[in-house]
Amino acid sequence: MKRLLLCILLLAGMHAAQAQYYKTDTTSSERKGFDPSRLMIGGTLGLTFGSYTNINVSPDLGYRFSEMFAAGATINFQYASEKWEYTNGTVKNSYNVYGGGLWGRFYPFEMLFLHAQPELNYVSVKITDNTVDPKSTVKESHTVPSLLLGGGYSQPLGEGGGSSFYIMVLYDVIQETWSPYQNRPVFRMGFNIGL
Repeated sequence: MKRLLLCILLLAGMHAAQAQYYKTDTTSSERKGFDPSRLMIGGTLGLTFGSYTNINVSPDLGYRFSEMFAAGATINFQYASEKWEYTNGTVKNSYNVYGGGLWGRFYPFEMLFLHAQPELNYVSVKITDNTVDPKSTVKESHTVPSLLLGGGYSQPLGEGGGSSFYIMVLYDVIQETWSPYQNRPVFRMGFNIGL
C-alpha cells in the first residue's frame, strides 16, 4: 500500500509542474497584445514522509514573452519536521514557510534555459526538546530573502509544443541563515500539459 501511495504521489508531483517550452507558430507570432496560449500555469508539489517530513506546494503563473524569454510569479508554502530519538527522549524541529517571488527564464537554446528566482519568505520555526525536564520549546520567526539561480532542460512532448517534460537545478546564492533551501542544490522536475 505504501508503494502504491508513493507512486501516486510521485506521479502527482511530476504532473504539477512549470511550463517550460513554447513554440510560436506563424499565427500566434503575428498577434499583437496578450496571447492566452503563452500563459504558463504550474508549480511545484513535493511530499516526503518519515522521520523527516516535507510538504511543499508552490503554484506559479507566468507568460512566455518570446521564444527566448519567460517570466512570472510564484507563491510558496512549505511545512517540514524532523525528529531525533535519544535514550532520554526526543527532539523535534518543525517549520512553516510562507512567501513568494518572481522568476525569469532565458532560453539561449531551444530546450536549454537559465532560471533566476528572487524570493522573500516568512519562516516560522518551533523546536521541542523532550530530553530535558521540564520540556523545552523554542519558537522563532524570520523574514528570509533567497535568490535561486540555475538552469534546466525542457523536452517537448508531441507536436505543437504545448506539453513538455522539464528538469532543473537551482541554488540559493544568498544562503541566509534560515533559508528553506539551506546549503544544497534544489532539484525540480515534472511535466507541463498544454491547454
